Amino acid sequence: MGMKARANVATFFKYFVLILMGFIMVYPLLWMVGSTFKTNAEIFTSLSPFTTHPTLDGYYNAVTKTYGGDITIWRAFLNTYSYVIPKVVFTVISSVIAAYGFSRFKFKGRDFLFGVMIMTLFLPQVVLNVPQYMMYNKFNWINNPLYPALWVPSLFATETYFVYQLVQFMRSIPHDLDEAAAIDGCGPVKILYKIICPMLSPSLVACALFQFMWSCNDFMGPLLYVTTPRKYPMAIFVKLSMDSTSEGIQWNRILALSLISIIPQLLVFFAAQDSFIDGIAAGSVKG
Repeated sequence: MGMKARANVATFFKYFVLILMGFIMVYPLLWMVGSTFKTNAEIFTSLSPFTTHPTLDGYYNAVTKTYGGDITIWRAFLNTYSYVIPKVVFTVISSVIAAYGFSRFKFKGRDFLFGVMIMTLFLPQVVLNVPQYMMYNKFNWINNPLYPALWVPSLFATETYFVYQLVQFMRSIPHDLDEAAAIDGCGPVKILYKIICPMLSPSLVACALFQFMWSCNDFMGPLLYVTTPRKYPMAIFVKLSMDSTSEGIQWNRILALSLISIIPQLLVFFAAQDSFIDGIAAGSVKG
């Protein structure tokens, strides 16, 4: 077999494996989408994502029924994004400021504090749940309609992963740019938002997307700090809709709720995927 033939065979098997693995990874999502149009009986008797008797009952029940009193899917969406959006915004702002301090300024104890910050990456969240709950309870943040327990900590750069990622990226930006801006009369704050932040935009998008998806999917936080069903976000609303039915679980409705709940995340991701990929790549090779 010639070299060209061997290259063609290798290419064929490479794409065959990639397509096969891609199908295996995407199939559960395809099955979930198809099952939203099936009845309960068909869901448990067929592995095919296609249905022979499509029905919209799952979507109708998902958007019209109320659970736990008077909460609907639309109220759950409003509850979710009322704390997710400020959490994303404040996380990006506080992480940039903290990373700017660690990467651009020399002060006593900087390396020690940076090491302590990195150590917090290995601290499990479950260890913090009890002391945080006791502290937030004293602040009257538990079941607060503004959800301060879920987003106020983001004001203080508590997401170590994002601070570390931005520090690594900032270290790759030449200090000559700072010095040139300083000669032109720019102070540290103006250098940050005029010089550093525009160059950080791909990494900022990556941080925002990560925080957006993590916050939307967060189940433990709202479960601990929100006790009124009307204030539940989507993550708990989907679980609540499974527990508050007496006629048996309508799986097409549950799957329809799950699909509707991730649509905003998918739209945001695909809208910013180019900047997201650039930010991840920049954070992995620079520093």
